[in-house]
Amino acid sequence: MSGIPLWAQAGFWGLVAGGALVLGAVVGYKFDVPRRLIAAIMAFGSGVLISALSFELIAEAYERGGFNSMAVGFLGGAAVYTAANWLLSHKGAKHRKRSGGQQPSEAEDSGSGVAIAVGALLDGIPESIVIGLSMLGGGAVSTVAVGAIFLSNVPEGLASAAGMKKAGRSATYVFGIWGGIALASGVASLVGYTVFQDLSPAVVAATTAVAAGAILAMLVDTMIPEAFEVAHDFAGLITVAGFLAAFALSKLGG
Repeated sequence: MSGIPLWAQAGFWGLVAGGALVLGAVVGYKFDVPRRLIAAIMAFGSGVLISALSFELIAEAYERGGFNSMAVGFLGGAAVYTAANWLLSHKGAKHRKRSGGQQPSEAEDSGSGVAIAVGALLDGIPESIVIGLSMLGGGAVSTVAVGAIFLSNVPEGLASAAGMKKAGRSATYVFGIWGGIALASGVASLVGYTVFQDLSPAVVAATTAVAAGAILAMLVDTMIPEAFEVAHDFAGLITVAGFLAAFALSKLGG
């Protein structure tokens, strides 16, 4: 993508990764995908993201800013996400990534539609910021980060859209949410690059760690429960397979 400004590249790759949410949502809303298959894909996507966190984000945050900066950011990101998720869960967004009948309808829980939309946005922004931050080192996007986020976003959109449909949400609502979040992902990635490009390595490292902490908390709170509930006999094995796939991608990309 030579000749294209780096800020535009950052926005583009964020949009690509976020677009996987729309792709998954189309499949989940239009087709009757078996819950066991959805759960298996969720487990695989969880393993992919855990691997990317371990070998890309946390390692990079540690190398750039040292242990203290990384640890404070990592715990801080998890704490902020957990607090925001707790609040949204009490507004009706607790099961926003569940593919079964757990999601409430608007009639059952007034205001849950807005809470689910905000929750989905909360889940996607940290991942997108990471993409922009990954370009600060050498001006090239981390293909591992983009690939891992893309692979995890497909089952995320798939499971959530399937659950939204069962809760009686309209197609306009479902695709409006995921289309909007895909666009927001591009903007967040652009912001991750433009806002932090002139800041110190310690600040960039801490921000990367904050995003990583939020992503890991998101996995445990929203994705892994869906994977384990339905595919519990094989959830661990499938998660390990996803972890190994992302690790292999990091080595090939390196």
